[in-house]
Amino acid sequence: MSAPQLRVAVVTGAASGIGRVTALRLADAGYDLALMDVDRDGLTRTCAQIEDAGGVARAFPADLRNPDEIGSVTREVAVTRGAPALLVNVAGTGLVATVLETSDEDWDRVLSVNLTGSFLTARAMLPLMLDNGGGVIINVASVAGQVGLPRRAAYCASKAGLVGLTRAIAVDHAKDGIRCVAICPGTVATEWVDKMVADAPDPAVARQAMAARQLDGRLGSPEEVAATIAFVAGPEGRFINGTALIIDGGLTAA
Repeated sequence: MSAPQLRVAVVTGAASGIGRVTALRLADAGYDLALMDVDRDGLTRTCAQIEDAGGVARAFPADLRNPDEIGSVTREVAVTRGAPALLVNVAGTGLVATVLETSDEDWDRVLSVNLTGSFLTARAMLPLMLDNGGGVIINVASVAGQVGLPRRAAYCASKAGLVGLTRAIAVDHAKDGIRCVAICPGTVATEWVDKMVADAPDPAVARQAMAARQLDGRLGSPEEVAATIAFVAGPEGRFINGTALIIDGGLTAA
């Protein structure tokens, strides 16, 4: 008797941070992982971690700003892994700048990765899900898509757009068996946050200020975000659709 076929999950931004930890969590839940990122070396490390733990994963290096590359990966996923039951759009980038400090190039970069990349990936994967009877799309947005944060103009705009895109997908395709949910973390201890803190005039003060924004006085962990994603994607999350789920340690409550 052949082994049962695993559910396929596509995770973008899987080379590091929330994307990597989410991939590990989903592999532990029994998914066959198709991992996308522009960082080839990081993808290799994530796949190795999953396989060392007994999971199944394959790396699909791609620039998520390039629809041709996304299309190529989608076709390869369909042929080699099958239709995805789950798409998790984690890939993102940030910028510390007001509107006046944001160049045209930086604006385009942040919007193209954080918003257009998720749109392109969802547009490519949706037909596979629809042909397979449904699926779940989870977009990792941010509390910055719900409230304004200082010197995060492009980032806030991109994440607010991602929340709007999430709701639109849910409204358009709920009848087709598609759920689409935005996860909106507060400040999470990732490599990008570490770099931003390191670039501050006083890194210790900068990290303390970030932690203090959450009511419990600490940064979130990638594992906490990944656990939320796994819950939403699973059978117990079936009634969660078309919403922005905030997990921010109380940042937006004050």
